[in-house]
Amino acid sequence: MKNKKVIVTGGAGFIGSNLAKKLATDNKTIVIDNLSTGFIENIQEDIDKKHIDFVKGSITDLDLLKDVFKKVDYVFHQAAIPSVPRSIKDPVLSNNANVNGTLNVLVAAHYNNVKKVVYASSSSVYGDTPTLPKKETMIPCPLSPYAVGKLAGEYYCNVFTGVYDLKTVALRYFNVYGPRQDPNGEYAAVIPKFIMNILDDKSPVIFGDGEQTRDFSFIDDVVQANILAAESSACGVFNIAGGKRITINALADSIMKIIGKKIDVEYMDSRTGDIKHSLADISKARDSFSFKPGFNIEKGLGETVKWFQKQI
Repeated sequence: MKNKKVIVTGGAGFIGSNLAKKLATDNKTIVIDNLSTGFIENIQEDIDKKHIDFVKGSITDLDLLKDVFKKVDYVFHQAAIPSVPRSIKDPVLSNNANVNGTLNVLVAAHYNNVKKVVYASSSSVYGDTPTLPKKETMIPCPLSPYAVGKLAGEYYCNVFTGVYDLKTVALRYFNVYGPRQDPNGEYAAVIPKFIMNILDDKSPVIFGDGEQTRDFSFIDDVVQANILAAESSACGVFNIAGGKRITINALADSIMKIIGKKIDVEYMDSRTGDIKHSLADISKARDSFSFKPGFNIEKGLGETVKWFQKQI
């Protein structure tokens, strides 16, 4: 993608900042973020160099979005209040950002004749159905307010394509990880938490028995999927993942091996809303816009550990 005007909502967050940095090399890139969960440090260097224009604001502000989306080619909608546990703790806050905010993004995009909206959805919409791998044709079964919100966003995307002729793509991310992912806080993702604990000689904490499985997606692959989906003629819902699964126990062992430490794992009770097993069928994305993961879990973990070690 070159010489386009693009918006990244939530562009100071983990996924959004990596995507914005990639887009900014060849495109006029605007980031909208209220910094409620993102960090300006993720893109400050790019702002200082005038590679990225930053607008501090919320996707719940429709008038702001209508103004900022003027003459924009593509909108990459990454903004959300992430985390299943957080949504269970505060479902109203989650709904306001993830459902109402997404509706605002679509309304503003339609209002400004945006070419396409690429929406960050989540594998959480599948719930805990036993069938593996997960295919886009399966009936969703969300188990948390976060998952409900992401599914509602998909439905809104589909409606805006059908009713208003706004092209949309919803990408169901499976456990994204990589550089710039926040390791701190109650709702931090598992891989950065494991890495930081092990680097600090602390036990990695596993909820449940550790035999639950996840299909992890390295951030560079997710960024590439967004750009490919935007440039393609594809519309609809697509899984974005590595296409392979690993147990959380094996994940902890792999990270310890990369770092060169062996530390006992601490086990805690399973968390409400967490699913047991996850594995994606990524053939639809492959066939529709040539998505192909470039990082297996070992290569991706190696890159991620190196980045975190440099931050110490």
